[in-house]
Amino acid sequence: MRPLDGIKVLDIATLVAGPYAASSLAEFGADVIKIEKPGTGDTLRQLGTKSPTGDTYWWLSDARNKKSVELDLRTKSGAAQFREMAKTADVIVENFRPGTLDRWGLGYASLSAENPGLVMLSITGFGQDGPKANLPGLARIAEGLAGFTHLTGEIEGAPLLSGASALSDYISGTFGAYGVLLARGKDGQGQQVDVALYEGILRYLDELAPVYSKTNHVRGRMGSETHRSVPHASYPCSDGTWVAIACTNDSLFGRLAQAMGRTDMLIYDRFSTNAARIAHRSEVNGIVEDWTRSMPCAAVEALCAQHGVPCGPINDIAATACDLQVQHRQSLVSINHDTLGPVTVPNVFPKLTRTPGRIDSLGPALGAHNYLINKPDKPETSTPTDRKNHV
Repeated sequence: MRPLDGIKVLDIATLVAGPYAASSLAEFGADVIKIEKPGTGDTLRQLGTKSPTGDTYWWLSDARNKKSVELDLRTKSGAAQFREMAKTADVIVENFRPGTLDRWGLGYASLSAENPGLVMLSITGFGQDGPKANLPGLARIAEGLAGFTHLTGEIEGAPLLSGASALSDYISGTFGAYGVLLARGKDGQGQQVDVALYEGILRYLDELAPVYSKTNHVRGRMGSETHRSVPHASYPCSDGTWVAIACTNDSLFGRLAQAMGRTDMLIYDRFSTNAARIAHRSEVNGIVEDWTRSMPCAAVEALCAQHGVPCGPINDIAATACDLQVQHRQSLVSINHDTLGPVTVPNVFPKLTRTPGRIDSLGPALGAHNYLINKPDKPETSTPTDRKNHV
């Protein structure tokens, strides 16, 4: 048994945030039916590196545990079939721009009138209201609005995109799944969960907002360093790799000084406290970098581990896959695909000891579960521009 066994979810969202929320629910037992545009399906099928199946590996990983049904919600018959499905659903996940589903007769007010316990998760670029609510939004736009991109990059360089190109999508999807679990009231009544792509990552920006509100200070880019403590950065090693070292307090710096054989640093006022080290960050980081450059990454890790200093390699995906901790916890797991054979994907998170989630299947072929609807949707005249109403 899994925690969400018996929960029925209709996923009519596209790309990443909403579908990821639905997949997260599916990992823990929810029966997720992916509703896709006939003939083409979700855009994610074509986004990223294409596999021999014709779908991308991104789709195979992110659409895990779902069933695929082709249904055109823009047609009268498609909308009618969806309304019937919604009568017995527990959750609907969508990411159309506000008002689009209402125009199709599929808005939350209409569907919940026939199914009062229904929960609708709506993830859009800017939320359901406000001056930007009807604008299109994607992860890059959300991260820029929230202030995250402004912080990413070198001090004098351009603001950069996070290496995880859909970071705010995944964060929003996580908050969305969390919201779904909170949304069903004790009285059995459902509600709409309103998530904006930029709000999740804004919530993650530590003390940025309160500091600005009280001091007017606008923090800028700092490369691999952090504003709050020194040394706390990425440092090069002699073998061409990089290592992360994080000393968030004076005790940890004392341990690092011992590991470096530089306990003399502890007697100088300019190094003795975190505040002093921040004021002399270039000198401190220079000393640490000279030390890490003198040996390979593994040796730096070993010395730091011996002295209890937080430290770890800056891995690429090949090194991550070989990491003993990742392998021990099965953070990456191999799932068999009927066509491709074993495919490695990120495992289910979080881990539950009694009712764990699992990956039953990778992303399905388009329309693989069309038998779940009474009859196939017949082509009808629809408005081509309606698809622009997706986020």
